[in-house]
Amino acid sequence: SNGGMKTKLEAAQIVTKSGTHMVIAKGVERHALQALRDGARCTWFVADTEPKVARKHWIASAVHVPGAVVVDAGAARALASGKSLLPAGVVRVEGSFDRGDTIAIKSEVGTVIAKGITHYSAEETRSIRGEKSSSIARILGHQQGPNLIHRDDLVML
Repeated sequence: SNGGMKTKLEAAQIVTKSGTHMVIAKGVERHALQALRDGARCTWFVADTEPKVARKHWIASAVHVPGAVVVDAGAARALASGKSLLPAGVVRVEGSFDRGDTIAIKSEVGTVIAKGITHYSAEETRSIRGEKSSSIARILGHQQGPNLIHRDDLVML
C-alpha cells in the first residue's frame, strides 16, 4: 500500500542527507529482514554524502543548544584555522549542558561563530575555563581528553 508514502519519502531525504542508506520494504510479514536478504522487492535510497560531512551538517543544524561557551579572540582565530577548542580559550560558560551535547561557541561580542559537541559538562567547563589542558585531570579528578571540543566535532558558522 502507498499509505504514508509522502512521509516515507521525506524521511528518506533526511536520512540520506545524514549519510545513511534507507530501504522501504513490506514489513507486515514475519521475518521481513530475512525476506529482504533473500531478494524481496524493495526501494533503496542511497546516501548522498560521506558520514563525516553528514556529521558536520548534523552538528550545524542543531536547533536546540542548551548552552554556550564564549571564547577569546585567540581561540576564535584558532578555531577559524581548523584547530580544536581548548579550555584555555574559554572566558565564560552560559547555560547548562552535559558532556556529549551540541553547544554554541560565541565570540566575546556574543556572535555565534561555531557549534560543537562538548567533551565536558557546563559545570566541568566552568571549573577548567581559562586553564591549560594539562591541568584538567588535577582540577576535575578525571580527564575526557585535552580538548573541550575536538575539531572533528566542531563546525564553523
